[in-house]
Amino acid sequence: MEPVRILQVVTMMNRGGLETMLMNYYRQMDRGKIQFDFMVHRLERGHYDDEIESLGGTIFRMPPIRPGNYRLYFKKLAEFFGTHSEYRVVHSHINENSSFVLRAAKQAGIPCRIAHSHLSDLRLDLKFPFRVYAKAVMKDNPTRYFACSKNAGRWLFGKGIEKTDDLIVMNNAINLQEFALDLSVREQVRDELQAGERLVIGHVGRFNEQKNHSFLIDIFHSVYRRNRNVLLVLVGAGHLEPAIRRKVEKLGLSGNVAFLGVRSDISRLMQGMDLFLFPSLYEGLPVVLVEAQAAGLRCIASSAITKEADLTGRVRFIGLQESSDHWALAVLDSSYEHADTSEQLRESGYDSAQTAEWLASFYHSAWRPILNPR
Repeated sequence: MEPVRILQVVTMMNRGGLETMLMNYYRQMDRGKIQFDFMVHRLERGHYDDEIESLGGTIFRMPPIRPGNYRLYFKKLAEFFGTHSEYRVVHSHINENSSFVLRAAKQAGIPCRIAHSHLSDLRLDLKFPFRVYAKAVMKDNPTRYFACSKNAGRWLFGKGIEKTDDLIVMNNAINLQEFALDLSVREQVRDELQAGERLVIGHVGRFNEQKNHSFLIDIFHSVYRRNRNVLLVLVGAGHLEPAIRRKVEKLGLSGNVAFLGVRSDISRLMQGMDLFLFPSLYEGLPVVLVEAQAAGLRCIASSAITKEADLTGRVRFIGLQESSDHWALAVLDSSYEHADTSEQLRESGYDSAQTAEWLASFYHSAWRPILNPR
């Protein structure tokens, strides 16, 4: 019997939190029974594309979703679902734009249409009115409502859905074993970073507005003025990286900030960190914050992030209205010991093996009426 094929809809399969979470589940699925295919919205290849294809997945490329591109995009969606009747489950992860994908899937008669919210806010920008429009046309295009947190569910679907059993909060689970503390790995990473006895502050995230790197550098500068025996490790890439590099140089911090780019060994790098700093402007429930806790790190995060993200009692939330000096004092007042948090996270439902098993069961239950019609 052929495996059930699930269409996962994303922007691009790069090494972001959502994409890493999907790959965690994909790797642990019985691919003889469940197979993922991906609809992406970029022509260039993503970091995970090679692995997806090696696991038996197919990648379909759509044009980017842009306001001036709607007519072409809607036409392409209709053509796609008109020629791919093999999909009976579509799982869309593109937040408010899921409404367009799932509307086309509904028109094509696809019975299980999942909208999955991964954010809890959006910043005002030129696309904001179009995003409001996309949320407004969500309506009954989904048949299932998923979110990484209650806040994320409320933001995309409204209080009417959030307060009912229709909302399924699906944890952003990770491979807990991969993040278990290994002192020999910690020493290797710190040697590679030339950290010595310095306090190593870590951050993982794309260089975009959401991650608030400029304020992060302000915080680190305030830390540095009080303690020069520090190192900031930045993992990720993005369009704002050149501006952040210039700011680091202007503040005289170049010898104390390491830009590591996109990495595939996040769990290993976290072994070498002493503290995780995450002043995002908005998030859903960030996978990387779960990963940092799984690595046993103390975390300092913005209060714009849902308190549901503190799964271990090791996250301190600070308001973004507070000064960089206030944040710096919190960094310097923190303790830096690592802790084994694996059992806490497993009991909280953040073990990707358990969640992958639940998700496979969910997909099969969605297919069962089709596989076994009365």
